[in-house]
Amino acid sequence: MTPRELRATGSLAAIFAMRLLGLFMIYPVFATYARHLPGATPAMIGLALGAYGLTQGVLQIPFGLLSDRIGRKTVISAGLLLFGIGSAVAALATSIEGVLVGRVLQGTGAVGSAILAFVADLTREEVRTRAMAMIGMTIGLSFVIAIVLGPALAGAIGLAGIFWLTAGLAATGIGITLGVVPTPAATLRHRDAEPVPALFARVLRDRELLRLDFGIFALHVVLTASFLAVPRLLMGTLQITSGGEWRLYLPVLAASVVLMVPAVILAEKGGRMKEVLIAAIVLLAASNVAMAVAGSHGAVLIAALIGFFTAFNVMEAMLPSLVTKSAPADAKGTATGIYSSAQFLGIFVGGAGGGWVSAVDGVTGVFAFAFVVALIWLVIAATMRRPRRYKSYLARCGKIAQGEVGVLASRLQAAPGVVEAVVAPEEGVAYLKIDPAHFDADVVNRIVAR
Repeated sequence: MTPRELRATGSLAAIFAMRLLGLFMIYPVFATYARHLPGATPAMIGLALGAYGLTQGVLQIPFGLLSDRIGRKTVISAGLLLFGIGSAVAALATSIEGVLVGRVLQGTGAVGSAILAFVADLTREEVRTRAMAMIGMTIGLSFVIAIVLGPALAGAIGLAGIFWLTAGLAATGIGITLGVVPTPAATLRHRDAEPVPALFARVLRDRELLRLDFGIFALHVVLTASFLAVPRLLMGTLQITSGGEWRLYLPVLAASVVLMVPAVILAEKGGRMKEVLIAAIVLLAASNVAMAVAGSHGAVLIAALIGFFTAFNVMEAMLPSLVTKSAPADAKGTATGIYSSAQFLGIFVGGAGGGWVSAVDGVTGVFAFAFVVALIWLVIAATMRRPRRYKSYLARCGKIAQGEVGVLASRLQAAPGVVEAVVAPEEGVAYLKIDPAHFDADVVNRIVAR
């Protein structure tokens, strides 16, 4: 990567990190601190926790498409401003209803698709996968740091303080967007990085992609719902007071990351993606059962938490890879956009549904709800086809006449190791799905050189 590409990727990853830190830091503390607000009930607390997922899920794809028209920096800055305003509203709230309004406003800052499209604008095709991987690593690291940092900060500055910190991070993100991120020569639509409306119907008819969309939806239903119950378990079973939870989350998350690595290697390098995915879903379901029956057994609770976060981390790493492998050659951005929207809608359903169940049946009911969702996912995932070890490849074609598109696509399709080929003349590239074991890049390069 060139210095400019590194600067672009690093600064955009930093914007992602600041936004996600603010969102995830409240997860482990919200249920504990929000119950002291006027009007707080288990149902309202759950709704407020998940509310941002609804607006985020609905607006993310439209904001990405809008950035094609009015510019990435404009959309990202406006989205971060909305996110910051929502954080300030939540910080100033004197009731749970006020926090709910703030969370809804936070979700309107749906800039994820625009950021990924900006990465594509600022990187060459041959290094774009590496740049996207850096963004993905930043997202995972932000989650781990936030879960540990949230309780420590809440003990010092309270829930309102975390929301104010989130507003400050949003303001910093705007500064990075306007002052650090390079400005591209042109804003283009990249099918490998952003949704294309004409491809929506095709992607939504793909059963394998729909299984994966349900997977990320279910994973975040379970995650969000579980965080409505886990804080009460920590206080009741382990006598961990508010603000001290980080001392448990730190070693638990460290252990889960250590256990995650060999599982992901086995899935990716060993060709066992379906088996590892099924095992992770079973572990997720079992960990919820274990937390429900832990009672006064601290060791059972700790083991269940390690299992829960191990399963979560494994699937957060695997599911995007499965989407990329399953998506049509020219629809990776569309498939990823729909997948991401499903994730945020899962956060909303997990918060709202988990809160409602908590009001009816308490902590045990929340874990039962999460278990049922995981069980439904297990049944759906069991019918998935074994993923092939395909990869994406972009070949630059340059200027091409419309009449030559079909001929070029046919020649590329016949090249060794090419499974699917789609030529996009408006972008000057060909999107290929390849079998790395048989692919010959030199042959493809000679074909596109014409």
